[in-house]
Amino acid sequence: MTLMQLENLTVTRSGRVTLHPASLRVDAGEFIGLIGPNGAGKSTLLRAGLGLIPALGSSSLARLTPATRARAAAWLPQAREIAWGLRVAALVALAQNGNATAPQVAAALTRMDVASLADRPATALSGGEQARVLIARALAQDTPLLLADEPIAGLDPAHQLACMRVFADLAAEGRAVIASAHDLGLAARFCTRLLVLHQGRIVADGPPRTVLTPDLLRKVFAIRCHLAETEAGLIVQPLEGVTAPG
Repeated sequence: MTLMQLENLTVTRSGRVTLHPASLRVDAGEFIGLIGPNGAGKSTLLRAGLGLIPALGSSSLARLTPATRARAAAWLPQAREIAWGLRVAALVALAQNGNATAPQVAAALTRMDVASLADRPATALSGGEQARVLIARALAQDTPLLLADEPIAGLDPAHQLACMRVFADLAAEGRAVIASAHDLGLAARFCTRLLVLHQGRIVADGPPRTVLTPDLLRKVFAIRCHLAETEAGLIVQPLEGVTAPG
């Protein structure tokens, strides 16, 4: 089942093309890692795909009414600051129209390891705890598709691993996740598919073992990496920066 379809999606800002024609399909069961250097167009693709910024081309989500889109996809933006002094449980419950007893709320709190924080004011939490609460709110929306912009940024290593596992589990349950990330190792280990953006263009799309080649890592990320197959999956360890081709 296709949950998002983009056809020649193009974004221009101040006369400069920031996302060149991008086409892709997101199907149920996929965990797609959106990777690329800073400024590659990852956030732009996610936001344009949701219809949050003007774009040419088409997006199946952008065509929907806001209410219908909210049932089809949950959105986790890059910003992590919580400005409201709500209890954690009440903040997560916003995803269910404020119904704190909804089973989706309890499930999301547990999945993100914040159930013990349920009665605390969200503004009293650490930055990493706030990030996990906001992920829990997105999960509580209980949509077939989750789009997340750098969801594991600011989390400690244990919670980065746990968050990626949650996303992989969602895909295994028949939903889909597309998330931008800078940690190539975690993306390689947990994602079923990687989409590589470079200078506003999709330059690679496929399974991690196919996409993450030494040549691509050098050309796109300007790094040399150690790549190894292990029982835990593909290991990608950056070793040093290199001069990327001009």
